[in-house]
Amino acid sequence: MPETKRKQKPEVSIIGSGRLGTTLAVALSSRGYSIRSLVARRLRTARQAAGLLDARVQVLAAKQMQSLLPADVFLITVPDDQIAGVAADLSRLHFEPKGKLTALHTSGALSSEVLRPLRQKGWQTGSMHPLISISDTGAALERAFWSVEGDRAAVRLAKAMVRDLSGQSFSIRSEAKPLYHAAAVMASGNVVALFDVALEMLAECGLERKTATSILLPLIASAVRSLQTKDPVKALTGTFSRGDLKTVKRHLKAIEKNRMTSVLEVYRLLGQRSLQLAENNGLNRDLAREIRKTLVDKIT
Repeated sequence: MPETKRKQKPEVSIIGSGRLGTTLAVALSSRGYSIRSLVARRLRTARQAAGLLDARVQVLAAKQMQSLLPADVFLITVPDDQIAGVAADLSRLHFEPKGKLTALHTSGALSSEVLRPLRQKGWQTGSMHPLISISDTGAALERAFWSVEGDRAAVRLAKAMVRDLSGQSFSIRSEAKPLYHAAAVMASGNVVALFDVALEMLAECGLERKTATSILLPLIASAVRSLQTKDPVKALTGTFSRGDLKTVKRHLKAIEKNRMTSVLEVYRLLGQRSLQLAENNGLNRDLAREIRKTLVDKIT
């Protein structure tokens, strides 16, 4: 019986050779995708990204977009405020017919609507956003979750790419993208910012930043482990989960004494959310009401 011919993976061009674009180029290339072109604001950046691939790739600076070779899929990995401009530039290019063209951007906050100029030209359009922190080009995409949306064909292709990257995809309504992305910022970027707040507080206690980091990392890791098996209501521990009013007062006075105004605002706001979780877990409502009043009132 003749062997079934394997379906050839699509050719991909990546516009935006920053951390995400370069990471995707390397990952897709290692999984059998042909990277046709790499575009960056500066030609040198595109060349550096191409140097990580074991194949010949067209490299272009952004101002050379008119020379872009045709591909099956164009991944747009530029910053959000540049996506509309890239879509407009692509819509003005004339490729020889070779099947349906697809454009996918990687913004978390924008939907595929930003690619309307391409959709009006008959392109399939969508978005695929990796829900993972990419702080360098060596970041691993395996097991990452991807938010995928757009027209049916583009979503189907994006999901296939995610599977090939050993990730998992999920879909949300296009109009919900900004709220989805805000949630991602809360769980990632804002957690980093909150960690920095804690470092600032320990610096006031006389600890060096490096030491403070070593002390806090196991604590935050234990919280993450708890969240892997429990709902936040059950995972919450510490002062607010116990309804420890006296300790809350000591915290507030210590923060105010050190004149850490922004830290005080963060403590009060997150304390109220923690208190809500504690109430949902059975904390006495009268005690919760007293702690909430303490958080809201100005300390004298």
